[in-house]
Amino acid sequence: MRVLPSEGLLSTAPEGGPLHESKSEQPPVIRRAEVVAVAQVGLLIIALVAVLYLAKAFFLPVVMAFVVGTMLAPAASFLARHRIPRPAAAVLIVAAGGAAAAFIVGLISSPLMEWSTRLPELAAQLKDKLHVLDRPLALWQGLKGMVGIHDTMPSFQIPKFEWVQPTLEFLSPTFTEFLLFFATLVLFIASWPDLRRALIMNFADHDARLRMLRILNEIEVHLGNYLLTVTMINIGVGIATGIVCAITHMPNPAGLGALAATLNFFPIIGPVAMFVILVVVGVIAFPTISGGLMAALAFSGIVFLEGHFVTPTIIGRRLALNALAVFLALAFWTWLWGPMGGFLSSPLLIVALILKEHLLPENSPQLPAD
Repeated sequence: MRVLPSEGLLSTAPEGGPLHESKSEQPPVIRRAEVVAVAQVGLLIIALVAVLYLAKAFFLPVVMAFVVGTMLAPAASFLARHRIPRPAAAVLIVAAGGAAAAFIVGLISSPLMEWSTRLPELAAQLKDKLHVLDRPLALWQGLKGMVGIHDTMPSFQIPKFEWVQPTLEFLSPTFTEFLLFFATLVLFIASWPDLRRALIMNFADHDARLRMLRILNEIEVHLGNYLLTVTMINIGVGIATGIVCAITHMPNPAGLGALAATLNFFPIIGPVAMFVILVVVGVIAFPTISGGLMAALAFSGIVFLEGHFVTPTIIGRRLALNALAVFLALAFWTWLWGPMGGFLSSPLLIVALILKEHLLPENSPQLPAD
């Protein structure tokens, strides 16, 4: 018989026979209860997503009102401290926000209405301008033929405008959703202190009440700061875009600046859409393609500076949002609820991070370091 060391322990085995494996080398045992628990959580998530998707007409305005109302709650508290009743403060805040939104819509809609009456003419102009791409496309087809790839060269066609009405229907909510949103928003802002008190007093334990109070306070502060900061940044982007459009002699620079500020509320998607709009407007408005791309290229520089320096410097110090998490949240909520879901993606991600910090504190079991 021989004795061999194994992980600091002594194990014995007959000569020529296999060694007994130590218990520390055994693989982890997955219990049936754990599998069932994970499966139940997965089914619950799938059912929740299905309900949110199928009942979008109800949940989207309500969730939007809750998020926006939480953002505006500090302003209502400020007015309440100056002896303005909370319901009156809620009506004033919502009315001011609606007036600002109507002003922006007015700046954007006037050029859109003008251009919508000239769609066939503008489409013909765009097609004529893009004929300069015929030679590069022919050269590309020749290179493909040299390497043995043969296909017919497609002719450039302006897409039909049958997509305009479905797109507008997708982007604009119904009157019922608007009414539900504004009614819920006013009532939520007016009754927010009572809702806070009810949520906190719903717990019997003192520690649980204190934790809920901290969670609600942090959500209110962070969402309020997020709305104020992002609004100021987007206003700056809109002003810079309007100045660039005025310098480059783009048509209706005020409307384009307002559109840039509005679309910048939607991460990733908004700046890309604004760049495409500036390219199309510039190519149509200017005699040369190079002249038409000047405003779009300048807007790209503005967005690059805002996205890589301004926003991370201001917001990153308060809430460190991972870029991958922001992108996945944007993709998920946009798929689920459309453009308004994209607007809600970052605030909902902030709420999820705050809940994670309080419900899963850092002193909980962690993975070992690499």
